[in-house]
Amino acid sequence: MAEIIRTATISGYTSKEVCVECETSNGLPAIVIVGLPNKSIDESKERVRSALYNSGMQMPKKRITLNLAPADIPKFGSGFDLPLAISILQRSGQIKIGVDKFIFFGELSLNGDIKPVKGILAHLMLAKKLGIKNAVIPLANSNEAALIDELNVLAVSNLKELIGILNGETQAVPSIQHIDSLPAQNSSVLFDHIHGQEQAKRCMQIVAAGGHNIILSGPPGTGKSMLAKALPSILPSMSKQEIIETTNLHSIAGTLDEKQFLSVRPVRSPHHTASHISIIGGGRNPQPGEISLAHRGILFMDELPEYSRQVLETLRQPLEDNEIHITRTEGKVTFPANFTLVATQNPCPCGYYGDRLKECTCTPHQINQYSRKLSGPLLDRIDLTVTVSRIDNKKLIDQKLNSDTQTKAMRSNVEQARAIQADRFNHTSKLNSNMTNRDLAKYAQIKSEAVALFDKAANELKLSSRSYVKLIKVSRTIADLDNAEFIETQHIAEALQYRFKNN
Repeated sequence: MAEIIRTATISGYTSKEVCVECETSNGLPAIVIVGLPNKSIDESKERVRSALYNSGMQMPKKRITLNLAPADIPKFGSGFDLPLAISILQRSGQIKIGVDKFIFFGELSLNGDIKPVKGILAHLMLAKKLGIKNAVIPLANSNEAALIDELNVLAVSNLKELIGILNGETQAVPSIQHIDSLPAQNSSVLFDHIHGQEQAKRCMQIVAAGGHNIILSGPPGTGKSMLAKALPSILPSMSKQEIIETTNLHSIAGTLDEKQFLSVRPVRSPHHTASHISIIGGGRNPQPGEISLAHRGILFMDELPEYSRQVLETLRQPLEDNEIHITRTEGKVTFPANFTLVATQNPCPCGYYGDRLKECTCTPHQINQYSRKLSGPLLDRIDLTVTVSRIDNKKLIDQKLNSDTQTKAMRSNVEQARAIQADRFNHTSKLNSNMTNRDLAKYAQIKSEAVALFDKAANELKLSSRSYVKLIKVSRTIADLDNAEFIETQHIAEALQYRFKNN
């Protein structure tokens, strides 16, 4: 009877269970792997053979057939090395205990060391869902695994150590300490470091409070990029569930650093030459793109009109649905993409159209062509647009930069508004920018004297239905910052200021 070892393979944002079956038969010594393995899995037989030899184990002198079931699911990655090795050892009687209640992940080096693998968090969440209590992972993935509780995780550094533990020859040393407290959001750029630009700072506070998308427009050197870089300083810390979501995405993409999990909200800044695949994700084995790596954080796109039209138009669906669907011949996967878009743009190719000190050198045709790079449907999905004007040079040296009073006050206001939304949406990660029409009817009640102003402005500005709804959402966030139960006239009036440029 074939021995069965449990493992898993990544499929989009989640993990799917895979059972490794091992059968030996008479014939020339060889290892055959079946069950839709990719090239890296097929090559694992050489790594497994060498790792077993260097760990003091015996390779059966028979024909070894390893099946990855179910056979109709494509398998990717080098994390199958360890379960393949364990399957051979179990079949040949070199492991004395049953391992049917374990799940195994790990890449093997030729000398038997167990190396880290991508997507370990998704694998462990699957194990927990399946009711598997024991998981064996590489020691280098232990910090990432600390986010998952109610699971007995054994993190080991080499195959010889693992075999000794499974056979009861050595004592397992606890290597996983579950995370309880997490560090706060931090940023090297504070709003106190930016002189003036009070309206832009107010907009950034609204963005942080409600998760709204924004475009900062203005001449070069006025502080647009600094405003975007200061935004993380007023964002609230992530919840543990948000940390698991974001860490899982970065683990699948292989972008985690030595800390092995994300403790602060991600900020992604793709270059304007990036391809649309790198932005939205994809590939034969679909990987998350920049919009998914910015999940629960910020996607900063500097000089938005300089991105290709294909890249810009691919943003439309994820900005609306907060997720991206990728279809390939092997199947369809979905990645979350609930990010806040912070973009900057110049008013024209030279950058000085409308500047009060420097004359624009662009022709009307060039200005028109430049502005048309951003389509109407894309701009319709932007909640706020603010002009960042030039600041007098004298003000740049009159103020001190060593205080963080303004940033602390802004962060406090944001946290208050977020607390209101947490109560409103049953302590989920939902924000005002994610409200449905049903939510709007229930939570975005407008005072009667403000309705007339709202309807008149919407008619004069010829707002689309989407823009109309976004105005209500922004007004609700402004009301939350004021700790107001209902949307009042001043809240709508302020929200309207940030829609004129888009319509």
